[in-house]
Amino acid sequence: MPPITDPPGLPDILGPGLQVVFCGLNPGVDAAVAGHHFLGRGNRFWPVLHLAGFTPHQLLPQDDHTVLDFGLGLTAAVGRPTTRADQVAKDEFAQAAAGLLQKLAQYQPQWIAFLGKAAYAAMTGRRQLEWGEQPERFGGARVWILPNPSGLNRGYSKEQLVDAYAELRRALS
Repeated sequence: MPPITDPPGLPDILGPGLQVVFCGLNPGVDAAVAGHHFLGRGNRFWPVLHLAGFTPHQLLPQDDHTVLDFGLGLTAAVGRPTTRADQVAKDEFAQAAAGLLQKLAQYQPQWIAFLGKAAYAAMTGRRQLEWGEQPERFGGARVWILPNPSGLNRGYSKEQLVDAYAELRRALS
């Protein structure tokens, strides 16, 4: 019987001169298998991105590569797909920091928006984090922490997510 292997991670959608790179915690298994970011049925990323003013219409996960047209990029802190983000250990985030810093150095986006606090906290060793803009830069980019849009994140309604993401959108102007 052949060994069971994890599906590959998702390819980054990055390019030079981006306004914001949205950094998810890690890809979901279904998203990794399909090859598209934020694919989960309950994931609210695409509608929130549109309603917050980042895109003129709601993109579908299958059109994730078109975010580049709007000055946006997509990556994940950890490439290993899981069914739930809490299956990623803190040390995996810390070990992934060097790779993420290298991507940021290469593409030099203005901002990196971490979707949730876990990855940024583990990568920087900071324990007390507030939502929104952070005082330090990460890989040369300004840092913003947003609530995770996963449908499993019941702590934020869709409206609250839109408000949080719109705050970042206003900071870009």
